[in-house]
Amino acid sequence: MKLLQGDAFDDLIRSSRREAFHLELQDDYESPDGDEPYRNWVAGGPADDFAWFQDWLNLVRDFTARGAVMRRARVVTVPMTDYQRWMLEITVNNVAAGEDVRYLARHLADSRRLSTDDWWLLDDETVIFTTFETSGRFAGAAVTHDPRIIAHCQEVRDYVWSAAVPYADYAALQTQ
Repeated sequence: MKLLQGDAFDDLIRSSRREAFHLELQDDYESPDGDEPYRNWVAGGPADDFAWFQDWLNLVRDFTARGAVMRRARVVTVPMTDYQRWMLEITVNNVAAGEDVRYLARHLADSRRLSTDDWWLLDDETVIFTTFETSGRFAGAAVTHDPRIIAHCQEVRDYVWSAAVPYADYAALQTQ
């Protein structure tokens, strides 16, 4: 496996030709750019301008504008953590940029059909395992082209995607 950090991670996603799929399994993440807006949200502060998020949203817009598909599935614990509730609120930006996002409540998932790590599957050819420090902060990514790992991730993706609820439907359920 090859370890990626910094811009090399985004560049690999950007280089996908057809599809980038992301599986998220953690209930909390840390982000140097998102930590302050998150803390502000928890404290009941004013709406964020999402300037810190624009590089990612631009990547999504560029990616989907050329006809590629970007999908993200989040497996979340219910009740959701504050972090996941914040993510649910700001994910409207991902969707507006062209990302297709779905949610699966962890208690409804067959844990035997999930993986234990977050990862990206690019063009059904490359898997990028995202690695995190114990605090939840992104540490880098390990890349593989191993066909057995790719096949496993395809199975997990297909299972999770078919079981997950589209973002708008899931968000509507959370406000009821």
